[in-house]
Amino acid sequence: MIDVMRAARKQKGIRKVLVASGVRMDLARLSPEYMKELTAHHVGGHLKVAQEHADADTLAKMKRPAPTTFQDFDRQFKDQSKKAGKEQYLVPYFISAHPGSDLNAMIELAIFLKNNGYKPEQVQDFIPAPFDIAACMYHTGLDPMTMQPVHVAKGLRDRKVQRALMQFFKPENYFTVRKALIDAGRADLVGEGCDCLVPSAPPQSALVARRNRAALEAKSEDYVHSRRRMPTAGYRPMRPTARKRTKSPGSAE
Repeated sequence: MIDVMRAARKQKGIRKVLVASGVRMDLARLSPEYMKELTAHHVGGHLKVAQEHADADTLAKMKRPAPTTFQDFDRQFKDQSKKAGKEQYLVPYFISAHPGSDLNAMIELAIFLKNNGYKPEQVQDFIPAPFDIAACMYHTGLDPMTMQPVHVAKGLRDRKVQRALMQFFKPENYFTVRKALIDAGRADLVGEGCDCLVPSAPPQSALVARRNRAALEAKSEDYVHSRRRMPTAGYRPMRPTARKRTKSPGSAE
C-alpha cells in the first residue's frame, strides 16, 4: 500500500492524492511507516474513520475492534501530523440504534465522546441493509452466530433517545438525556462535575429550545390541540332564531 501511495504521487499531472475515509485503523496503526506517509501526504485536513461505537459488546456484534484501537490510531495520527507540521483532525463516525446497542451502551458511548472531546454533528441511525448480519439481528432479535437474544431499538422513542445521547451536548437534547440517565440509574452523570454529561439545572438555551419546539408543534396540523373545532349549532337562549329543544319520549329528566 505504501508503494502505491508513493507511486501515485509521482504520476505526471497529479498534484495531490487525498484519502478522505476508508482507512482500516486496526491495520494502519501497526505500521508507523504507513501512518507517516498517510499524514504527511494524503490527508486534506480531515480524515473520516468509522469507529461507530464505544461499547465493547456492541462493537463485537458489529465485528469491529475495541475502542482502544481507535484511541491508539488517534494518538499516532496526531503525533505524525505534528511531526509533518500539519494541523489535521480525525472525524470519527458513530451510529445509534445498532442491534445490541441498548440504553446503557449508548450512555457508555456518550461518556467516551465526552472524555475524548468529540462532539459529532452528523450521526446516523441504524437502517437494516439486505444480506447484512446486522439486518438479521434487527429482524429476528437474535445474534445468528450465537443464537443469543439481542436488544433491538425499533420504537421511535427509543431511537430518539439513543440519538440524543450521542449528541448530549446540544441544548435541545437536554431534557431527553437527563431523563434517560435518571431512568438508567446514572444520576451520577447529571450535575456540575467534569465527568457529568448534563448539568443538574437546565441551561437557558435548553429552555428556549424546548419552548421553540413546543411552538412549532402547536402550529403543526398533526398536533391534536392545533385543530380548531367547528362551531356547533347548539341551543342559544338569547339567539333570535333559537328554539328550545323538546325532550324525546322516555328521556331522563
